[in-house]
Amino acid sequence: MTPTLNSLSRASSAYLRSAMHQPIQWHEWGEEAFAAAQRENKPMLLDIGAVWCHWCHVMDRESYDDPEVAAIVNENFIAVKVDRDERPDIDSRYQAAVSAVSGQGGWPLTAFLTPDGKPFYGGTYFPPADGYGRPSFKRVLLSIAGAYKEKNGDVVEQAKMVESAISQAESFAGSSGRISLSIVDAIQKSAFTMFDPRNGGFGQAPKFPHPSALDLLIERYARDMSGEPPSAIPGSQASLRDLIVTTLEHMANGGVYDQLAGGFHRYSVDERWVVPHFEKMSYDNSELLKNYVHAYQATGSAFFANVARDIIRWMDEWLSDRDRGGFYASQDADINMDDDGDYFTWTLDEAHAVLTEEEGQVAALHYDINEIGEMHHNPAKNVLFIRAPIDEISRRLNLPRTRVRELLDSAKKKMYAARLQRPTPYVDKTVYVGWNSMCVSAYLEAAKVLGMDGARHFALRSLDRILANAWKANAEAGQGARSTPSRLLHVVAYSDPAAQLREVHGLLDDYAATALACIDAYEATTDLSYFKFAHAIADSMIAKFFDPTSGGFLDAEPGDTLGVLSTRRKPLQDSPTPAGNPMAAIALLRLHHYTGDSTYRDKAEQTLEAFAGLAPQLGIFAATYGIAVLHFIEDPVQVVVIAGEKSQTKAGALFAAAVSSFSFNQSVLQLSSSHAVAENLPPALAATIPHLPQLKSGDPFAVLCSGFACQPPIHDPSQLRSALQSALQSTLHNQPLQAKKQG
Repeated sequence: MTPTLNSLSRASSAYLRSAMHQPIQWHEWGEEAFAAAQRENKPMLLDIGAVWCHWCHVMDRESYDDPEVAAIVNENFIAVKVDRDERPDIDSRYQAAVSAVSGQGGWPLTAFLTPDGKPFYGGTYFPPADGYGRPSFKRVLLSIAGAYKEKNGDVVEQAKMVESAISQAESFAGSSGRISLSIVDAIQKSAFTMFDPRNGGFGQAPKFPHPSALDLLIERYARDMSGEPPSAIPGSQASLRDLIVTTLEHMANGGVYDQLAGGFHRYSVDERWVVPHFEKMSYDNSELLKNYVHAYQATGSAFFANVARDIIRWMDEWLSDRDRGGFYASQDADINMDDDGDYFTWTLDEAHAVLTEEEGQVAALHYDINEIGEMHHNPAKNVLFIRAPIDEISRRLNLPRTRVRELLDSAKKKMYAARLQRPTPYVDKTVYVGWNSMCVSAYLEAAKVLGMDGARHFALRSLDRILANAWKANAEAGQGARSTPSRLLHVVAYSDPAAQLREVHGLLDDYAATALACIDAYEATTDLSYFKFAHAIADSMIAKFFDPTSGGFLDAEPGDTLGVLSTRRKPLQDSPTPAGNPMAAIALLRLHHYTGDSTYRDKAEQTLEAFAGLAPQLGIFAATYGIAVLHFIEDPVQVVVIAGEKSQTKAGALFAAAVSSFSFNQSVLQLSSSHAVAENLPPALAATIPHLPQLKSGDPFAVLCSGFACQPPIHDPSQLRSALQSALQSTLHNQPLQAKKQG
């Protein structure tokens, strides 16, 4: 007998399609669902989750698969299911609503709405029976249904109060201020206040990585190491280095890092980074990849470079469409509802079954594999983390270090090969535009610093796919076609090949991240077409999202008024991806540095000013905003390496010198020959460099430009490194910002 499918069988998202067999009469978000709710005068049950979300799957199995629950829902509610990855604009608003009602947030998000979509009650996970300090889901459903029928006036009044709370939560009235380095100092102070000196990271359990905050701190440390005067804030050079190194080493040595395959899980449930929530997200790994690359530049530690390469190894194997280009969204935590990370964890017997006695001895010490492990649902299961380093194992087993390393390498390969034979957690192969662009930027950064040509090529292929399939340029003039505004989509491809491709409108994050990826691609290739794409996408972003009255960017295009989507929202906090407004400001400032077009700088300034009064209060959650402030305050430092025709070795040495340091305001371009100079430079550089007489010599050289002025050509790598260090030291002035404005 063929099971009856609900309407989610027509959905595109993997999360929605996973519920097509449930007895709930689910609707997708849209006019049809709202019309049904108003026609039948029923409240709406809104479930927001994601395919990688463990507790979403638990609630699906316990409640939404239950015929008794389905009968209650179908009789009393219009049920709507939303994928938070596909529609983050819906998720962000209802997260604010449920938080206002219950103080809770996260996934699954369970909200109850009036027929016009206004929330009046909600929570996250509700158990099938009373427990966990939460009422049973059946009891909640019946209570809400009764309240809606018998106390409708109270429900409507509550919905009005919640809607007002959402508006106030997203209102930035009175939040404007002056852009200054004090904002960066406040964020850095917040980081030191929250820093866990024993285990690294910020705060206590559960512990999330904060990549933007780490990048900001790494850059401040790198700048101070190059001679920048220390800021008058808590934390000396030693303490900044300690924060960075302690955090990145503990994370990479912990169970939150996949010790066999590479790549980071989403977060740690304990403060020691040992037991993770096992799902892996593309955006966490892209931003942490940048952290480890930048930490390598700042400290010279080969360990950080190796972690960066290992992240790429995992992303290449698991989250990459090797045939067409593109990065997949996520890997699930579990195989089914009955396990909790069993794919990633090991019993002592499982390890011994695939290893020799000597390998097992070394692996057990190194990864802390014991008869009793860390997993509550199965105490025999061990999370792999680095407990004993090679030197300690060498002493304890009286083995040479080289032998210990050989045994560990062999054990790791065997354990990974054995793990690959286990049922594998689902990989969501949806290709999201914004997350892909973040991965592109991270890969290009790693390729530049670590010399990884394969990563560079795959990043460019992935960006090309985005630009070919998700960027809808307006109709060409003079063709008789009616011109439509250029636009960017949110999704390039869905995971299920049987799913219909939906054209989901791109959000601010998609535009800002893709504009940045195009700038990064231009710097990696000096192919001016990428620069032109960045230009066009940024212009479209301004046209669609910029608020000319109050400054700043809205997260979504105005016009969709279903539910609470008409609530204006300007994303400022990193949560956990970099926030849209500071990302947009960074993209505009980088374009200004290459074009000299004051329009871009003015829009960025208006955006930063709109939040300058509030950002310091948000601490590390405003770290991307702090990065944008540095882009605004500091003059650009640009190095153009002309490879010439005579010495590729010397050209390579010049390029290596140029990328050896890390600073947000620093960029490096490499041109293959003098013939490519004029046609591949943007306006701000094309006015000067093509006219240099040294171009005729064929010798490689570098030109260092700072503050829209270029120095004489440099031929010696050590001299370039010294000149670059001096330029970076002089870009951060204490003079009033008004004096730094460029025309």
